[in-house]
Formats: sequence, structure tokens, C-alpha cells
Amino acid sequence: MRYYIIAGEASGDLHAANLMKALKQTDQEADFRFWGGDLMQQQGGTLVKHYKELAFMGFSEVIMNLRTIFRNISFCKKDITEYRPDVIIFIDYPGFNMRIAEWAKKEGFRTHYYISPQIWAWKENRIKKIKRDIDKMFVILPFEKDFYTEKHDYPVHFVGHPLLDAIDNRPPIDIESFKRDHGLDSRPVIALLPGSRKQEIEKMLEVMLSITSDFRDYQFVIAGAPSQDEKFYKTFMKNSNIKLIMNKTYDILGISFAALVTSGTATLETALFKVPEVVCYKGSYISYHIARRIVKLDYISLVNLIMEREVVKELIQNDFNTKNLKAELKKILDEKNRKRIFSDYFELEQKLGGKGASKKTAGLIVKEIAG
Repeated sequence: MRYYIIAGEASGDLHAANLMKALKQTDQEADFRFWGGDLMQQQGGTLVKHYKELAFMGFSEVIMNLRTIFRNISFCKKDITEYRPDVIIFIDYPGFNMRIAEWAKKEGFRTHYYISPQIWAWKENRIKKIKRDIDKMFVILPFEKDFYTEKHDYPVHFVGHPLLDAIDNRPPIDIESFKRDHGLDSRPVIALLPGSRKQEIEKMLEVMLSITSDFRDYQFVIAGAPSQDEKFYKTFMKNSNIKLIMNKTYDILGISFAALVTSGTATLETALFKVPEVVCYKGSYISYHIARRIVKLDYISLVNLIMEREVVKELIQNDFNTKNLKAELKKILDEKNRKRIFSDYFELEQKLGGKGASKKTAGLIVKEIAG
């Protein structure tokens, strides 16, 4: 069967690649055409556009790039029409994907959504379009099933979180060899995850790096995103207590004692690696104040949202500064606090529903297509 998959970000590339792998195991004749990244490309098929060309962050940047966005939408519709897939699979990325879904449904294409848009956080009125335009929804967070089925009378499949598989399936590393190859010494590692988009890295990394000289008993490692160039990070690195390792985030988390993490999927990844963390976020003045008025959540990190209480500290906007970050990092280096965090992380993993999300989703998709 023919699968057209649209993922617009690095996290979507990871989850879509694992889904493609599972689809190939379930459907021996699987053929893929997709918008995504390097991980999806490794699974075979045809890459139409890389997510690096699609990442626009914040309200102001989206407005500035509307012409490009609309051009991409038109091109995507044309490409789908020519490919004639058996199913279109949308991976998060709602601003783009919901526009394509509306058109695709009218054109008679089968529409499946894997990893729901976060309409429980904002734009809840999108439920009307989801009900109208999406044939099947596969959700990965435990509270999403209740949100859809109980609150909005829209049946969905809770398949568990694919990060459990992604982390479990990663190849093992030799810790000592990894440290030696990347110039690391015997001190404990504190990971810095400043995000994947250039705009957020510029806002996050300078503050993260401002505290490194105060923790000489530790070494700091920046997890460089695959979407960025190494030279870009080095413009921020003025302290000898800092290393940069590109495109090895999971390996870095696997050897880390603590982490400073920009809000997003990385907060959950860090927790699943059992690394105590401080969650950080700072957006543009305009974007932040717009978001404050429309987002209806008590927390911004997935860890706290899933647990429905504060497990990890969140430093947001003006609270994200050198003084606060230094104080919060000291707390998660303390053994007493770490024991509490590890206990909460164990509970978090139980709530995520176990391994096998990609396999479950692939089986449901193929079964539905085969009819």
C-alpha cells in the first residue's frame, strides 16, 4: 500500500521513522512518500521536503513567512494528487497538516492522524475540524483519550508513547569510549538542550551558559540539533567548561547527571532517561503574551502535564534568568531531591502505557485500510 506521511519537525521525524519501520513489518508492500527528515529517509521511500524548510517558530515568524507556507500547501496538495496514496498520515504539525486534511477529506483520501495536535492546550475549537476531516486519531498521552472521547465524543486510539520505544531501541554505547571520543573527562555531565530552532536556541543558550563557571565540579555538554550548523553554536561558547556534541542527544542524556532543557518533547525524553532537569522557556515578547492569553494549561512541560503536578521546575520567560537557573540546578544536584525526582519519573513511565506504540499504530492503520 501507498503511504503519504507529513512530519514538520525533528520530533515528528523520529516518530514517523519508527512508524514507517513498523509499517514495513506489517505491510510487505509498503511504499512511502513523505515530508520529514533524515530518520524517515533512512527507512526508504521518497523525501519530498525536509522539515528544515518548514520550521517557523512563533506567531510573528509565521506571519512573516505566510507566502512560503501557502506555497508549500499548494505544492503538497498537487504532490498528493499525483501520488494517490491509500492513506495520508499526519504527524502533529497542526497548522500545516489540518489545512491539508480538510482538502484531502473533500478529495476522498483516507486521513489518519498520529500524535494529536495539542488542542487540549489551545485552539480547542479545532475539534470540529478534526471530527470532520480525520478518519482515525492515534493519541500518545494518557489524558488525551479522555479529552477526546469523554469531553468531545470523538473515539480515538491510545497507543502509548513512542518515545518509550525510541529510547529502548537505541543502540547501546560504551560510555568510556564516548567520553574519550568527545573530549570529556571524569566529572559528571550536565546536558544543555536549548531546542532545535535557531530562534529558540538564541534565546535559551546564552542564559544556560551563563551559569557554567559556577559549577566547576561538573562539565557541560550542549546537545547540538541536527537542524543546525556546528558553527552557529560555537558563537555562544566562551567558557572552557563547555563541550558541543552534534546530533547525539540520546547518547548525551544516557551519560548525564542533570540537564537544563528547553520546553518541548525533550523534557519528556530527559525524564525517560531518568535525568533530573530544569525546564526552561523564553519566547519573544509578543509571542509570549499572546500565548498567555490563549493557552489554558497550568504547566508547559509534558512531564508535569502528564503527572498533573509539579515534578520538574519550570522557569518561564522573565523567571528564566541566571540567578534562578543557578538556584534550581543546585537543587536537582542534591541527593535528597534526586530521590524524589526518580520516584516521580518511575510513576510517569507507568502512566505512558508501555512499549509498542509504533507497532500498535501500524497494525491499526493497515487493518483499517485492508477493511
